[in-house]
Amino acid sequence: MKILHFITSIDRSSGGTAAYIQLLAKELGKIVELHIVTHESENPLALENCTVHYIKGDAFGRGMKQDWLSVLDEVKPDVVHVNCCWMPEIALAQSLAQKSGYKIALTPHGMLESWIMRRHYLTKKLPALLLYQRKAVHTADVIHATAESERENLLKLGYNKNIVVVPNGVDVDAIEMKSSWKRTGKILFLSRVHPKKGINFLIEAAAEIKNEELRNKNYKFIIAGESFENHVDELKRLAKDRGVEDKFNFIGGVYGDRKWKLFREADLFVLPTHSENFGIVVAEALASGTPVITTKGTPWQDLETYGCGWWTEVGTEPTTEALRSFLSKTDGELETMGRNGRKLVEGKYSARKMTEDLVSVYKNL
Repeated sequence: MKILHFITSIDRSSGGTAAYIQLLAKELGKIVELHIVTHESENPLALENCTVHYIKGDAFGRGMKQDWLSVLDEVKPDVVHVNCCWMPEIALAQSLAQKSGYKIALTPHGMLESWIMRRHYLTKKLPALLLYQRKAVHTADVIHATAESERENLLKLGYNKNIVVVPNGVDVDAIEMKSSWKRTGKILFLSRVHPKKGINFLIEAAAEIKNEELRNKNYKFIIAGESFENHVDELKRLAKDRGVEDKFNFIGGVYGDRKWKLFREADLFVLPTHSENFGIVVAEALASGTPVITTKGTPWQDLETYGCGWWTEVGTEPTTEALRSFLSKTDGELETMGRNGRKLVEGKYSARKMTEDLVSVYKNL
């Protein structure tokens, strides 16, 4: 079986979608003949078990038509799988593939969630919907959601009812779990530094308890990730205004061994996000044995069900209360939570299961 994935970028700065493709290729390429089509970038992630095709094209798809059609003609895939929304070149790739008679799977990667839809709706989202995005969703042969909550939100849009849920996964066997849960005084955020991620809530929560538990336990917050535009500067100003500038260390993007070392060294991982279709960093933290705080903007109710973290409402107060609860735990309780998280990921969110389920989706098209 030949599968062709289209994604605009596999650059390491692209965040979760590029990381998803990297992991998917490693496992899916063991089962099918896999081809990845993308644009060139400065720091592309290394992909295993697949053939990568680089094609021309700018943000509007100009210049890519002939390259894309040439790849389609060369590969002749059984299924074309397009990733993400809102960029014209993605809709163009889908449209050209459909005109050539190929079946289309579309993974929005959370980009059709309500928080994203509302952001810049009149200036960006509505024009895109009218020009190409609604048609792209409507005409796809199947929509791939990564959680039941995402499926429900997609159904509410009414664009396409043929939606399957296949959760994202992580390469659990390759992730080393921490060997000690003795407190290090480190709380980690690791994701793209973007307004959607709710880091402002974490800063405000730290300000709420800076004279209580944080001071007593001498905790620091490590904020790791590439910054969206100048958002990191806004957050630094907020931390200074709230009097917690000394508690936050913004370290930029981290990759490879350094990333996994941060996960293992942290006593807690926090993702106070407005919206995530999955949140692969949550699974990575849990696989590392680190308890997690995240919000009901994610599908991670398992944190409560399996006793490995806190699943809160979005906002400062819920984040504050979850931090207080974490700080009250003993080292032994944190170890139990960490081991519970590892077992959860091993049982439900392995990359192998994800790819096997996707192959079943392809075969049913």
